[in-house]
Amino acid sequence: MAIVFPFHGVRPPKKLVREIAAPPYDVVSSDEARAIAKGKAKNYLHISRPEIDLPAGTDEHDAAVYATGKRNYERFKTIGWLVRDARPCFYIYKQVMGTHAQTGLVAVASAQDYDRGVIKKHEHTRPDKEDDRTRHISTINANTEPVFFTYPHRPAIDRIIAAWIRKAPEYKFRSDDGVRHTLWVVDDPSAIKSLVREFGKLRHLYVADGHHRSAAAWRLWKERKKSNPRHNGTEEYNFFLTVIFPDDQMNIMAYNRVVKDLAGLTRDQFLKIVADRFTVKEKGPQQPGGNRKFSMYLGGTWYLLAARPGSYDARDAVRSLDASILQDNLLRPVLGIEDPRTDKRIGFVGGIRGTRELMRLVDARKYAVAFSLHPVTITQLISVADSGKVMPPKSTWFEPKLKSGLFVHEYD
Repeated sequence: MAIVFPFHGVRPPKKLVREIAAPPYDVVSSDEARAIAKGKAKNYLHISRPEIDLPAGTDEHDAAVYATGKRNYERFKTIGWLVRDARPCFYIYKQVMGTHAQTGLVAVASAQDYDRGVIKKHEHTRPDKEDDRTRHISTINANTEPVFFTYPHRPAIDRIIAAWIRKAPEYKFRSDDGVRHTLWVVDDPSAIKSLVREFGKLRHLYVADGHHRSAAAWRLWKERKKSNPRHNGTEEYNFFLTVIFPDDQMNIMAYNRVVKDLAGLTRDQFLKIVADRFTVKEKGPQQPGGNRKFSMYLGGTWYLLAARPGSYDARDAVRSLDASILQDNLLRPVLGIEDPRTDKRIGFVGGIRGTRELMRLVDARKYAVAFSLHPVTITQLISVADSGKVMPPKSTWFEPKLKSGLFVHEYD
């Protein structure tokens, strides 16, 4: 059963929260982070992307980067830009983007649950990114950003959260991207006990976004457990920071693909081979409008591709995903993209950027062809995770993104 606990949140005073809140570290490049935080001393990117305070061109994995993050974090606390709550609390975090709203519980989850498979994942992680997050967490001695979890929704949990958010919130602000953020502090022992009990009835929690942060917390748990002769399972390194949303509130967008060249084929040759593998309609829509269909942008024209029956295994939770069908029937055999995780000829464009970005990249001749996919469903994600398999890389894009800097979980 799933373990979640309250924790001593380290967070901004009300009056500073909008100035401190920042995008997650992994959705902005170093250059973008520098631009966002320029002239903004309180921006949380000084902690999550500390290379912005070092000379441009500094290796993001240099020891000085991690040391700068630690120094900035301690400075934020000394100045009072981040303050530790006196007692363990849960927090409720609501986001509204356009017509979509999602409300989740901010808590710490168990690294042991991750180890024994109670917390399920659906992506492979890259060792270099695991190393980076492990060093970052270990040096600062805190989970500086949360992992995005989901779970099969439970009416009992919905009722507890719905009752609590009738109270006045701690934070309420709109970020520059137009998303509204509201946070409540759950400090009532009875409500805390009820939430622990109800989440404890869940068989599994699922990593939606933040696989590298999860893996890093798990690695650090193993390291500290091994080096602590008095380990008893209650130390803060046994837990890591999460925001847990019910599955019926998840908003998954497509993760689209662009490829730099046609592998030596002319446009006509390429289209002929594609037509042998898919049903092709010229002047198609910019978005496929359903599973097992793909909108392809080539030479200023949109085409609609439909997978042919028998070209995929509908019984396989992974092979039947649109990203797998495209990879197995076009990207690998036609364009020679053997491993999309490492091949430099393929790029990935989050659905939040829209199909205009696909057209811009192709029209500017930075890429030769673009593919717009239908979003993965939360049911598909959970099915893959339950099967013990993993999705193809860059299969899911969740929106809205969690803001960083609203809460931190310290290890000591």
